[in-house]
Amino acid sequence: MSDVEQSEAVETPTAVEEDVLDHAKIIEEEGDIAADYLEELLDIADLDGDIDIEVRGGRTYISIVGEPADEKSLGRLIGSKGEVLDSLQELTRLAVLTATGNRSRLVLDITGYRQGRAGELKRLAEEAVAKVQATGEVIALDPMSAYERKLVHDCIATLGLHSESEGEGPGRHIVVSSATS
Repeated sequence: MSDVEQSEAVETPTAVEEDVLDHAKIIEEEGDIAADYLEELLDIADLDGDIDIEVRGGRTYISIVGEPADEKSLGRLIGSKGEVLDSLQELTRLAVLTATGNRSRLVLDITGYRQGRAGELKRLAEEAVAKVQATGEVIALDPMSAYERKLVHDCIATLGLHSESEGEGPGRHIVVSSATS
């Protein structure tokens, strides 16, 4: 092989590498657009907070964090049971969609609410599994958001039981049963 052919072979990325690079660019752009949108929102609401962007498993995670003195003010962006946070996440996804034409799967967290809630949901799933294993009965959990249901479904599957979502809209909830039901 000539020197020219060798250098071309080394420098030309494969289709898979190009896809990975393109996806990484899209994720990075998504994070930047979302951060700009949220920065504007914080300015309009006169709230202090820093925005952190992280990519895990091909998904953008954006966190708004603040000093302890700012957390109460930022807490208004979480709302009761995370309802305002869920809405703000959807608005941020829409801002990304409008700017890029691509649907976003970004996850927004404010002052660690989602991280703390994930721990609560894991405990809830473990309790439901223990109850189903002890009684053999089907257990219905309280309604929760799609993101929270996903976390609970994953936890229940890891623990070896079966779960499915039932209901519609804000009443959508998880039903846990033994794997043999």
